[in-house]
Amino acid sequence: MTTATQRIDADQARVFAALADPTTYPEWLVGAKVIRSIDPTWPSPGSTFHHRVGIAGPLTLADSSSVIAIRAPHELVLEVRARPAGRARVEFHLRPAPDGSTEVEFREVPIGLTRILAPVVAPLTLGRNHRSLNRLGAYLRGGG
Repeated sequence: MTTATQRIDADQARVFAALADPTTYPEWLVGAKVIRSIDPTWPSPGSTFHHRVGIAGPLTLADSSSVIAIRAPHELVLEVRARPAGRARVEFHLRPAPDGSTEVEFREVPIGLTRILAPVVAPLTLGRNHRSLNRLGAYLRGGG
């Protein structure tokens, strides 16, 4: 499991809205390339969005991510898939800070066989997730 935490200079509702909108993911989530479709019931539990994620250069994988739990504007839990590369449970936990910013915790837990490699890839995963949160902050500062 890896946990990246970042304070983002935006109110909690705005940060949560970006996290709950898959169309924003290619703007800030490292590796997200294209959102192919979104279930009409998104973001209700069990709903899914279909995406392409980059694995190296022009190589991408088509798969999907589904909502496990949502408690707006505090928590969004997803099962993300980029098979055959792997699956993970991704949790976003948000807390308002006294200055009006939002503390975002981005927790990622490998599922299935990918757990075996987790200790080896954890530093890369953590770096990617920190970079993603930095990009989310920049995206929101830019008006996104």
